[in-house]
Amino acid sequence: MNPTEWFTEQAPGAGSAFSLKIKRKLHEEQSDFQFLEIYETEDFGNLMVIDGCTMVSTRDNFFYHEMMSHPVLFTHPNPKRVWIIGGGDCGTLKEVLKHPGVEQVVQIDIDERVTRLAEIYFPELCESNGDPRAELKFIDGIKWVKDAAPGSVDIIIVDSTDPVGPAEGLFGEAFYRDCLNCLSENGMVIQQSESALYHLNLMQAMRNAMSAAGFDHLQTLFFPQCIYPSGWWSATIAGKKSLGSFRQEDSANKPFTTEYYNVDIHRAALAQPEFVKRAFGG
Repeated sequence: MNPTEWFTEQAPGAGSAFSLKIKRKLHEEQSDFQFLEIYETEDFGNLMVIDGCTMVSTRDNFFYHEMMSHPVLFTHPNPKRVWIIGGGDCGTLKEVLKHPGVEQVVQIDIDERVTRLAEIYFPELCESNGDPRAELKFIDGIKWVKDAAPGSVDIIIVDSTDPVGPAEGLFGEAFYRDCLNCLSENGMVIQQSESALYHLNLMQAMRNAMSAAGFDHLQTLFFPQCIYPSGWWSATIAGKKSLGSFRQEDSANKPFTTEYYNVDIHRAALAQPEFVKRAFGG
């Protein structure tokens, strides 16, 4: 297809591609870490692309941001301190700050340019950046976690790109061991875990690394995300203690609005397809 009319991300290992019709390219730049592009599309609003991979669009970002935040926040018994590793577009930060019980959120993204471009082209995702509970740091998230004091955070949300380049170290056993060390007694980490349809081996390797680091309680949940390869995405929660059942009553009576997440969606997202059960040994 004509690249001046369509942005296309190929998934060569899966023999597929995903395209969005574009009106124009709004911006491009090479940051110190990655190549960033912003497009205006015909039907999906603005689109951010990092190193050739779709990251966020105006139209469908709520699937990912809501499912990366609300399930783990309603699974933890009383989350007050949250770190977001990555998350430069600030959409996950916005969702976390909807929880009135959260007292502090630190977002640590290595590339400040992602956030500055989001402020321009996705201002709706950045509208909570000035919340007094929020702090934005533009440093190495792996080092931040490694240097953190034991028991200093309740939830770590790893809102990263794919496991290449700056994000590669976020999928390894050493990083998860550092997460385990700095989490509080009931602490949890959640990380985007790619598509079970396209990246099952990566998902298994990630879960194995979490287990090897000392996380004995894992829970993978699934949700749609149409601009990502296969259109079907996942996130994996790892807990220091048994994850048990989420706080269903609190979820059902959440004091804020969402586009996708609700208590029924949360229940449904925990269902495991048969091929995934077999892969996980269930």
